[in-house]
Amino acid sequence: MTVDLFIPCLTDQLFPRSGMNMVRVLERLGISVRYNPAQTCCGQPAFNAGYRDDARHLARRFIDLFSDAEYVVAPSGSCVTMVKVFYPRLFDQGDGYRERATALAERVHEFTSFLVDVVGVDDVGAAFRGKVALHHSCHGLRELGIQEQPRVLLEHVRGLTLVDLELSDTCCGFGGTFAVKFPELSSAMAERKAQAIESSGADVVTAIDSSCLMQMEGVLKKRGSRVRAHHIADILASEG
Repeated sequence: MTVDLFIPCLTDQLFPRSGMNMVRVLERLGISVRYNPAQTCCGQPAFNAGYRDDARHLARRFIDLFSDAEYVVAPSGSCVTMVKVFYPRLFDQGDGYRERATALAERVHEFTSFLVDVVGVDDVGAAFRGKVALHHSCHGLRELGIQEQPRVLLEHVRGLTLVDLELSDTCCGFGGTFAVKFPELSSAMAERKAQAIESSGADVVTAIDSSCLMQMEGVLKKRGSRVRAHHIADILASEG
């Protein structure tokens, strides 16, 4: 099995460790990994802001770069949603890129979904000490149906205690351009989420998207909280 890495912008620019930890987990399972440095943004920010032509341009580039991939895996439910759900909708019927986008969508997977649903593993040999709360990212949960996959993987991490998180499926308030356009509302949503995380007794909050974790970590730090934010790849790569 060979996997092509799809590394989102936030991972590349701000959280490269999470991308590298995803690779460590995949290679630990005996999966070959390839990375094409020519890849760029998938176009989601442009798409969300209404710039469909710009998003189409980036989508064509993405499709061309990954058209021969056996599997494409990314540490982000948000960016995977852009490719799996919205790429085919960017192109008209009869446009060859629409068919290619639809075919590619079947081979693009979020990291935890790939491990559980495609590879068929629930134990990746990880060890991590502490109480962990799981936040369900909006795109992953609502567009991709990712809910049990990260939980199953965390339940098999040695030394980890998974704690219940109230409002686990409630938006953290990031939402890409939403946080920029509606900062007051975004901050209020993040504050509510931070309160729930602290009340859970967790040492760490985790999720499948760095964007959500960045939002929650910012508010937790502002509150002087002891709770840390780790991408799930960081936890699954840990060996104790």
